[in-house]
Amino acid sequence: AFWAVLICCVVVGSLSPAASPVMAAVGRLRINDKVMHFCAYLALSLLPVVGFKDRRAGLKAGLSMFLLGILMEAGQHFSPGRAVELGDVLANGAGVTCGALLGQPIRTLLAVL
Repeated sequence: AFWAVLICCVVVGSLSPAASPVMAAVGRLRINDKVMHFCAYLALSLLPVVGFKDRRAGLKAGLSMFLLGILMEAGQHFSPGRAVELGDVLANGAGVTCGALLGQPIRTLLAVL
């Protein structure tokens, strides 16, 4: 359930116009844009890898977040004041990769406990 909520938050944040209250609030966080992308997609990838009962399905769901990142970045083309950035796609991909890689040993550790 938390994963679905996080997906919704990323979609809203990704597609909100630049002048929206959502983007104003994000701007007040004073966190580097690429760091936010990396962290969001790390969590989006990590949660299903760790949480799904079927390991393979969790890994597929986690890695599919890279496609979500590409689609959200492409969708910014249609959002007023937003721009498509290759750096954001790369940060998303790095986050997805790290989330999937970190999720495997965490999943194994949780299975042992």
